[in-house]
Amino acid sequence: MIYNTDRRTLGLNFIRQADPEFLLWAPFAEKVELQVNDAVSLDAEKEDFGYWSVKDNLTISPGDNYMIRLNGQGSYPDPASLYQPENVHGKSQAYDLSAFGWQDNDWKGLQEENIIYELHTGTFSEQGTFSGIAGKIGYLKDLGINTIEIMPVGQFPGSRNWGYDGVLVYSVQNSYGGPLELQKLVNLCHLNGIAVILDVVYNHLGPEGNYLSMFGQYFTDNYKTPWGSAINFDSEWCDGVRRYYIENMLMWFRDFHIDGLRLDAVHAIKDFSAKHILKELRENADELEKQTGRKYMLIAELDLNDVKYLVQPTYGGYGLDKQWCDEWHHAIHSLVTGERNGYYSDFGKTFHLVKSFNDAYVYDGVWSEHRKRTFGSSTRGIDKNRFVIFTQNHDHIGNRMLGERLGRLIDFESLKLVAAAMFISPFTPMIFMGEEYNAPNPFLYFTSHSDEELSRLVSQGRKSEFQDFLNSETFPEPQDEAVFNKSVLKFENSGMHRYMMNYYRELIRLRKYHHVIKKYDSSEARQSGDMKAIVFSGIKNGKRIIAIMNFEDQLLKISNSGYRFTKDNILINSASEIWGGPIADRDSQDVIADDYIKVNQRSVIIFSDKE
Repeated sequence: MIYNTDRRTLGLNFIRQADPEFLLWAPFAEKVELQVNDAVSLDAEKEDFGYWSVKDNLTISPGDNYMIRLNGQGSYPDPASLYQPENVHGKSQAYDLSAFGWQDNDWKGLQEENIIYELHTGTFSEQGTFSGIAGKIGYLKDLGINTIEIMPVGQFPGSRNWGYDGVLVYSVQNSYGGPLELQKLVNLCHLNGIAVILDVVYNHLGPEGNYLSMFGQYFTDNYKTPWGSAINFDSEWCDGVRRYYIENMLMWFRDFHIDGLRLDAVHAIKDFSAKHILKELRENADELEKQTGRKYMLIAELDLNDVKYLVQPTYGGYGLDKQWCDEWHHAIHSLVTGERNGYYSDFGKTFHLVKSFNDAYVYDGVWSEHRKRTFGSSTRGIDKNRFVIFTQNHDHIGNRMLGERLGRLIDFESLKLVAAAMFISPFTPMIFMGEEYNAPNPFLYFTSHSDEELSRLVSQGRKSEFQDFLNSETFPEPQDEAVFNKSVLKFENSGMHRYMMNYYRELIRLRKYHHVIKKYDSSEARQSGDMKAIVFSGIKNGKRIIAIMNFEDQLLKISNSGYRFTKDNILINSASEIWGGPIADRDSQDVIADDYIKVNQRSVIIFSDKE
């Protein structure tokens, strides 16, 4: 079903040249009242399909507070509230989405080639706000970033949270600055040539402040997720739920000018309807694209290795634009760290990374020992840039007990090697905030629940998850504000941090502007003999780039007979002293001989044909 793409209809809305309107879905309510500023109580009129409305004589202005009273008893925040200045349990505040003066009319939308920078609003800057991010736009531009991805901003309890415990998906987190500051940030990003992707959570809600079940059948016990009952997308009364989430997507695109949504854990979205909710999201986004002329991207986080999520609807798929590819991360992480626990047990060999370079999925219809079953589907025919890869992200750092970044697990040379592997790949690269300068501080799991029992259960759950490690390490309590403070970036810019920053800046520049690397016609990776070394080649218009990656702890000599490269063909040698490596520039001529190429241990050399 295609919904109203012109404007938001749910919740409280201010309509140009007309009175405000209010619409609520509460199919089991017998009486609904809108309480304005604790003084005025307006009866809502019952409509078809469980909706209640107030249209005529609705006296309310932007900035006024309001609550919804059900059946003459409890009062609750508006499920479609845009702003909760008093947090998840308090009053909603009226906000006029159309009042902001956008200046991005010339913005053309997402770049064909995205360099994505994932960030968490609360820890990216000292201020921990949208304006704090705005203050770093010059820094991001200088780095070469053209796309930021913001972790969820839907209202969550307290002021410290990753955002995946949000309970009001339309409301913009008050401690970050609320809806106006988010609009300002997106506007500024667009004026500076930076697209904005927003993480959204459509598979569950957090426990504290979750009042949706008071209004309607938003949840179902037909399925279970890791967080409890699933969102009701296919059981009775699911139409109101589907509309709630589809209109939310449209709001981010239309009213906040967001360029793309990263959909959290779509494998936990349970829907056996004839038309899956993800397909319906894509159809409504397509309709909005026709109206605005802008492209809106939907990115899936998915651990099913199922290309159905990417295949176009005409061929039976859901038509999402991109997918986070965890298997590339697992393959390179286990190779350089030696970790083989949990899901890393299916990885760790050089050929796993080779296969991921070539096919994105390592497990594409083959036996998975970790899962004890045949797993995945083939990616043949899927453009490789539709897979987003990363060496680090919030999950793979923050879900470690001590939140260690990759730079705390491997040496400096290895860190440069994996960064180059990401940027020369045919996939879409994504950086996690701070990795560009090898940030020393962790990214820990933190919360600020007001419910003491819930806080105890969260802590108990984390301790249970890491019980094998508690004897040797100090457990970081999620509710402890010091745990949050440790995660705030410091933006180090001296010594080895400066080397890494310059190195990332150069890799990003090559990725964006090099005549071959920015978009391959074809690419292939192969293992060099039985060594822990990979030769990656990419071709564009007959020109090549070759990256020789040495994952061994010793120098390797790779045959030059098929390449005939000279030192003039070198784009980057990660072991060079200009990147903080052990090889002095005066020794660079010793890297290449007529019959071999010397590649330092844990390093990469990238060659290119001349233009």
